Amino acid sequence: MNDQNPASFATITDASIDEAAIRRAVESPASGAVVVFSGVVRNHDGGNEVWSLEYQAHPEAEALLAQCCAEVAAETGLAIAAAHRVGLLQIGDIALSAAVSAAHRREAFEACELLVERIKATVPIWKRQQLAGGATEWVGL
Repeated sequence: MNDQNPASFATITDASIDEAAIRRAVESPASGAVVVFSGVVRNHDGGNEVWSLEYQAHPEAEALLAQCCAEVAAETGLAIAAAHRVGLLQIGDIALSAAVSAAHRREAFEACELLVERIKATVPIWKRQQLAGGATEWVGL
């Protein structure tokens, strides 16, 4: 952890996530490691075939995402960035991009995992899965 105020960046968007911009938000000459996590829409969940996902966010979700990023940045002293997409996403689309930079890889990996787990636990974003055969299923309510 450093004594400087670490940077954090957070956004929720209905557009495709620019993963390079998320990475750039945390890069610095002092960083020997940049860890980027990409949460990708997959074609299955719990034994069911998934065709697409629709993400919906609470009106305060972006503020809560920013708070989450700022808290992890303050706890770790590292630069943190995250973007979550809402709306209709297809298989292979990026739903969540999170990045952390640090002097060393271990602290970057650990902070990125902490960030992703905290986002999933605290930011009110829900998904409706479109399953094979036309059924839908809400996840994260």
